Amino acid sequence: MSLKIVLVGAGSREFGPATLRDIYLSAPLGREPHDIWLMDLDERELERTAAYAAVLSERSSRGHRVHQTTELERALEGADFVVMAIEIQRYFYWAQDFHIPRMHGFQQIYGENGGPGGLFHALRNMGPSVEIARTMERVCPDAWLLNYTNPLTKLCEAQTRLTSTHVVGLCHGVFHGKEQVCRLLGISLDDLEGYASGLNHFTWFQSLRSRSTGADLYPRLREREAEAHWLSDWDEIALSRTLFRVFGLYPSPGANHIGEYVRWAPEFLASSALQFFYDPREGHPWETGRVPTWLYNLNDDPTHATLFPGAVPERLKPPREVREGQEQALRPSGELAIPIIEGVACGEERALAAVNVPNADWVPGLPEGSVVEVPAVADSSGLHPMRMEPLPEGVLALLRTQCSINRLLVNTFEAGSRDLLLQAVLLDPTCASYRQAVQMIDRMCEVQGSALPKLEWGGR
Repeated sequence: MSLKIVLVGAGSREFGPATLRDIYLSAPLGREPHDIWLMDLDERELERTAAYAAVLSERSSRGHRVHQTTELERALEGADFVVMAIEIQRYFYWAQDFHIPRMHGFQQIYGENGGPGGLFHALRNMGPSVEIARTMERVCPDAWLLNYTNPLTKLCEAQTRLTSTHVVGLCHGVFHGKEQVCRLLGISLDDLEGYASGLNHFTWFQSLRSRSTGADLYPRLREREAEAHWLSDWDEIALSRTLFRVFGLYPSPGANHIGEYVRWAPEFLASSALQFFYDPREGHPWETGRVPTWLYNLNDDPTHATLFPGAVPERLKPPREVREGQEQALRPSGELAIPIIEGVACGEERALAAVNVPNADWVPGLPEGSVVEVPAVADSSGLHPMRMEPLPEGVLALLRTQCSINRLLVNTFEAGSRDLLLQAVLLDPTCASYRQAVQMIDRMCEVQGSALPKLEWGGR
C-alpha cells in the first residue's frame, strides 16, 4: 500500500534531513514507492531539504515521489503519517527565554523545556502545533501525528487535549541516559536492556539488565558510580549522579534538560554562565538582533572557539546532518518516527525505547491524561505502550508538579489568560517571588508579543 508521509517543518536542520534519511534507508518502506510531502513556510530551507531528498533518492535507488509546498492544508490532505518538527526563530527567542527570567530572579538553566523559559517556548509553538493537529482533524482524521517539537510534553498535551488527532511525541533523550549508564558500567550499549518512564526529558530507569546474562545491573551501577571521579563529564552527568544517589534510580537525559525541573540544579551545570553569553552594555540581543552563540555544555570545549571567527556562529556544534553529510556512508538517525511507520503500516514489529502518550495508567501515580513517556511496541495492530511499575514517591512528587504546570499551560493557551499562566509560574520550582513572577510575565509578553497567543490579565 502506497503511503503519504508528510514532513511539517521539513526545513528543520536537524529532523528534516534525519527523517528523510530514515525513510530512504528503510527496507520495509523501500518495498514500493511512497509519496513524501515536504512542507515548510521557509521556501529557501524547503529547497535545501528537497535537494537533499534528491541526493538520497540517487544514492539509495528508492523511487519515492517527493513533493514540496508551503501550504499546510495541501500537504496534509489525505496523509497517513505526519512528522512534525517546527520552530519559530529558534535562537533569537531562545536567548530571551534564557535571559529575561534570570533578570527577574528565576534560577532556571537552559530555558528550553522547563522553567519559565520553557513555558514561553511552549506558548509560542502551541498555536502552530494545535493548528496542525486541527487541520489534520479536517483533512486526514485517521492519520498519525508524530511530533518531535519541543517542549514536547507541553505541546503534545495541548494537541491531545484540544483535538482528536492521534498524537505520539518522540524524543531521543532516553538514549543519552543509556549511553551514560554504559559508560559508568563499562559495557557496550548492545548489552544494555533498560526501561525508563516519567516525563520527556525527566525519565527514570526502572530496570537495567544485561542482555547477555540477564543480570540486574543496578547493584553494579551503584558501585561504579561511587568509584567514579566527580569531575568526569561534569556538565552531563553530575546532576544525574546526585539524583541517583538521592532517589535510587538513574535519570535521563542529562543536566541541561533534567535541571530545568530542579531548583538546585545550577550548581551542577558549569556551562550555565556561558550559554548565550553577551555583554549587556552592548545591548540585549532581542533589542540589537545580534543573537549570541548557543552551546550545549562544556563537552565541546567552547572556550577554545576561534578567537576571531569570520562570522559569529549560531551554535558551536553543527547540526548532525552537517557532520554526517561529510561522511560517505548514510546512517539511520536512531529517531523513532520511521520505526513507528514500519510497525504500524508495514507490519514489522518495532520495540520503541520511548513514546509520549496520554497516561492511561502507563505511569501509576501520575494523572490520567497527562502526557507521559514510556517504552512501547509498534506493530500492525497499532502502538502498545508499556505499563510500568510505580515510581518512588519522591520521583512522583517531582513529576506531578510538572504535570500540573503542563495542564495549567494548556488552560492558559485556551483561555488567553495571564492569570492562569501566573499559576503555572508560581508552581514552578525556579520561582521565588510573586512580584518577580508578575513582572517577568509582563516583560516576556511585551518582548515576544508578536509570536505569542494573546494573553490578558483578568483579575485586575
